[in-house]
Amino acid sequence: MTESNQYPLLARINSPHDLRQLPESSLEQVARELRAYLLDSVSRSGGHFAAGLGSIEITVALHYLYNTPDDRIVWDVGHQAYPHKILTGRREQMPTVRQWGGVAPFPKRDESPYDTFGVGHSSTSISAALGMAIAAKQTGSQRRAVAVIGDGGLTAGMAFEALNHAGDIGANLLVILNDNNMSISPNVGALSNRFAQILSGKLYTSVREGSKKILSQMPSVWELARRAEEHVKGLVVPGTLFEEFGFNYIGPIDGHDLPTVLQTLRNLRKLEGPQFLHIITRKGKGYAPAEADPVKYHGVSPFDPQVGIVPGAKSSKPVYSDIFGDWACDMAARDKRFMAITPAMREGSGLVRFAREFPEQYMDVAIAEQHAVTVAAGMACDGLKPVVAIYSTFLQRAYDQVIHDVALQKLPVLFALDRAGLVGADGPTHAGCYDVTFMRCLPDLVFMAPADENECRQMLYTGYCLDQPAAVRYPRGGGPGVAVDKEMQALPVGKAEIRRKGRSVALLAFGSMVQPALEVGEALDATVVNMRFIKPLDEALVHELAQSHDLLVTLDENVVAGGAGGAVTEYLASQGLAPRILHIGLPDRAIQHGTREQMLEDAGLTAPQIRDTILPHLPAAANPTGAAARSA
Repeated sequence: MTESNQYPLLARINSPHDLRQLPESSLEQVARELRAYLLDSVSRSGGHFAAGLGSIEITVALHYLYNTPDDRIVWDVGHQAYPHKILTGRREQMPTVRQWGGVAPFPKRDESPYDTFGVGHSSTSISAALGMAIAAKQTGSQRRAVAVIGDGGLTAGMAFEALNHAGDIGANLLVILNDNNMSISPNVGALSNRFAQILSGKLYTSVREGSKKILSQMPSVWELARRAEEHVKGLVVPGTLFEEFGFNYIGPIDGHDLPTVLQTLRNLRKLEGPQFLHIITRKGKGYAPAEADPVKYHGVSPFDPQVGIVPGAKSSKPVYSDIFGDWACDMAARDKRFMAITPAMREGSGLVRFAREFPEQYMDVAIAEQHAVTVAAGMACDGLKPVVAIYSTFLQRAYDQVIHDVALQKLPVLFALDRAGLVGADGPTHAGCYDVTFMRCLPDLVFMAPADENECRQMLYTGYCLDQPAAVRYPRGGGPGVAVDKEMQALPVGKAEIRRKGRSVALLAFGSMVQPALEVGEALDATVVNMRFIKPLDEALVHELAQSHDLLVTLDENVVAGGAGGAVTEYLASQGLAPRILHIGLPDRAIQHGTREQMLEDAGLTAPQIRDTILPHLPAAANPTGAAARSA
């Protein structure tokens, strides 16, 4: 069956302009076709799924009523933006989503003019859309700005900071709360939808604003009227909070009732000032397995839609997040002071079992990384032993708190940094490429990087036992397959280990780079060191290697700028030593999405590439190809 037969309307839509040529009566069919196409496409390619199924109607309505891309639509995080991509000229490319050279997993400015703001991290949409609304006012433009944010994204302080600012300046901004965390309540039916249409209509708004002008001249009467209005609206809608921010709150409405969504948006588009539309949607809408388990269907690998996701055989080789989760359970069982804190990353950080078995020692603080770090600091002040389980890329959002609230007070908070380095299909927004650079400069921090699974467990224990800040960074996925010792023993702080003794060249490898370094060491007859500690360095060993080898090569899965190699150079310079040294790490550019293997290859971090990078720097006598020595 051809696409034009299977999706007769969708096949004709290559841009929102095409969508806007259709009669409004056909939009519900467009929504049905879009939902079916999304199911068919993502089940073949994999990708973010349940959130997109829930945002079909609002996506159709926005692109139908707003003059995109001149009118700005900013999608928070971007998990729900696949329907947006399909309607904005990327339908035929969707089978390549998250693949090397394919469609990006999140809105991306250089991919399409309809992607007005690049996203990937949560809770930025209101701030960005507000900036666009301010720019429109400053330049005299009539374009509109819309932010679409989920109930999860609204848990972050940044979202409320933006609401507060927008209400204060009276910006022409529409914020749409896509609330998919609760079932459609009795309020969200014909009565509620009709009430929302009335509240967003011109008549109500004119009467409301006119009454304000008159009653504001009579303060006591005005205060009574204001309270009465809040009370009446509060009987039907939970909008008092947003009204206090200065927004005109409308809703909640059924986000899958397309005629109601269209009429409400049409009314709101005519209004000036900050508007807030609350819609209730269901993640996974239209596909029963995803509706029943939206977490399971949040991000999927290819699957058969007729069968759903079938659990595969569990690998006998644990991934690093499993190592962390098991260690956390073991520690909590032996130490009641143990507290695990995560900013809405229970599944990704490996804490599902922990949350079930140790609920009193588990804290999910929602999408609030800053709060996660500072509440951990507060716990540490009064005798608890907090562990913050967080992706490397998300710790960036709490850097001030790491410095001010933890490091400067020398508090014993342990950071378990998952997804350090390149992460694969989620791309550069989720890659943990910078934590070595921004963490190793902090005073009194012990910073570790395991070479394998067992070392990860022992490093977590080491950091937990310290009476000072500590961090362990480990990559996404699995390691080399080293068996994990259930016994725990603290490692000597600041001590590396020599994995292979060679001559002429010494490879100083950190964390995930130890395995490729061992391969390169065999090829070049080089000394290979598992550095283990980024901070403090094993200075004595570095000093000895600098004097006994012709070339030092540092390897870490972090950007070279400010990376672990820089720590080696800084120490040697402080000792008046200037050996020939080569730093190999991530380049000074974003590595685009693909498999982790493709990204490592693009970064030049596979074993053959590392060997080829080193060869031109070898002394002639040590170069197996006979290449002339060249200064690093």
